[in-house]
Amino acid sequence: MTLKNKLAVFVFLFISVILVNCISGDNSGNGLIDIVEVNAIELQPPRYGEQDPAAETVAVGANAFAFRLSAMLARNIGDDNFVCSPYSIWLPLAALVNAADVQYKAALLTALGAAGIPEADINRAASQMLYDLTKMRAKEYGEYHNPLKIVNAIFAGNDVTIKNDFAQIFMDCYRGSSINVDFSSPDALDAVNQWASENSDGLITNLVQEFPPLAVAVIANAIYFFDRWEWKFDPEETEERIFHAPSGETTAFFMLRESYSQAYYEDDRVQAMPLSFSNGGGMYIILPKTDSAAELVSSISDNYFEEIRANLIQASGKLLLPRFSIESNNQNLKETLEMLGVPLFDKHSAPLTSGLIREDTPVYLSDVLQKAAIHVDEEGTTAAAVTSMAGRALSIHRPVDNFEMICDKPFMFILFDHTYNGGAQIIFTGIVNKP
Repeated sequence: MTLKNKLAVFVFLFISVILVNCISGDNSGNGLIDIVEVNAIELQPPRYGEQDPAAETVAVGANAFAFRLSAMLARNIGDDNFVCSPYSIWLPLAALVNAADVQYKAALLTALGAAGIPEADINRAASQMLYDLTKMRAKEYGEYHNPLKIVNAIFAGNDVTIKNDFAQIFMDCYRGSSINVDFSSPDALDAVNQWASENSDGLITNLVQEFPPLAVAVIANAIYFFDRWEWKFDPEETEERIFHAPSGETTAFFMLRESYSQAYYEDDRVQAMPLSFSNGGGMYIILPKTDSAAELVSSISDNYFEEIRANLIQASGKLLLPRFSIESNNQNLKETLEMLGVPLFDKHSAPLTSGLIREDTPVYLSDVLQKAAIHVDEEGTTAAAVTSMAGRALSIHRPVDNFEMICDKPFMFILFDHTYNGGAQIIFTGIVNKP
């Protein structure tokens, strides 16, 4: 572990790779790596104090996509733990709206939760999201720390040329670099991973493990997050207790948070509590009462999440939360995304032919891969009053005098950060079936 990693009490690493194939092609070339030079404009700040209906639709739609994707993936996890970053998949797919053939743009926008939004508006909305998520506004006040590192890139073979229009938009609105690579060279992986490390302050390494032999391009997104709790758990109060895993009882180390005033939600389905990070954003812990955690994730929606956020109260009580570490390798997301309506995988129609590369070669997506890891321990704290527009009111909200939220059975979690247009923008979701 590096020194930075040792100091990080919260560490999340998400790597999503979208493989872009052409019908035929050879990846020969004389050079190794060549970054396409484009002059980037500044990320666009949200229109503070003004309504931006298109940007709000895009941001809210990204959360809806997050829940739909998580629900699909959670159906197949069995008794395993699970973590994914829907945003790490949503962001490069949003960029590909600019490269999709005209007849496929509407379907792709609908799949991303942005039906009817012009591509110029989704680009602006993505730029505003990144402005908020990377804490750009904090630079105005002299103190700047961003716990969230986001890297986007498209790596194209040396025998093809990325279109200038796409390269410019990808950089301006998605902070994505366009890079030509000799995929046939054994040194190409090292060159690409070195680029990723240099563009993430050394926090993101080993971005790409291998290039597929027939790939014409690879679009990659990596997210690395680390932060401390705003209100720390006391390690002296951590104790070993029984955890009721689906596969049988096991033991885990439970952290205690007890206070007269904590943000808390309860209804007939769940108990929920937001834990805040010191630099903004936080993590919701959501404990189902009767359903399994996988059933909860399969049925939860962005509307229900907004209901939870809108109906938080300040209550006295205690939380017992196990320390946990999870790694997930979400392979072959193609089928899941096809079921969600992403129209870019058809080899015969080649829906990325007109907008991605200059050469007259049929282009389509062949697969999507993601790796994710999370570690949670005592170095952090909770106490955030999160407000948002009122959501639906379908559940029975229970009065709370003195609550106990004991996470000794499977639960779900949602890591988010705040954006002006989207409120709590979801970065990743997960299930702890066994700490």
